[in-house]
Amino acid sequence: MRMVLSRTVGLVILLAVATPGFAQFGHPLKGTWSGEWSPSAGKQTHVLVEMNWDGKTISGKVNPGPNGVPITKATLDPDWTVHMEADGKDAAGKAVHFAVDGKLENIGSFNRVVAGTWTEGATKGPIKLVRN
Repeated sequence: MRMVLSRTVGLVILLAVATPGFAQFGHPLKGTWSGEWSPSAGKQTHVLVEMNWDGKTISGKVNPGPNGVPITKATLDPDWTVHMEADGKDAAGKAVHFAVDGKLENIGSFNRVVAGTWTEGATKGPIKLVRN
């Protein structure tokens, strides 16, 4: 009886330790993402994006903090295409619309990547965001 009980306890402990390894990472876009976009050749602009999922919508901020810009629209299509929009201010303080269009890569990894195009007003450039 003791042997059966100790095996059962051992199996329960093994499952309790192993189960978190099989856990999901949550919504594919949830988390903090950092990267850079290139508004022109040789120029890099650092970007930090924080995204959340409430079960219905994707929300978050671009460069969270006192001057963070709320994401006004975000979608993830079944083909792993990502679209995000936000309204903020440029370096001169003028209103500017931001948009990101990209593809979610490394979906099975915690360090997922969104690679595509960042549009800020009339300026477009490549962007690569990596989930931290």
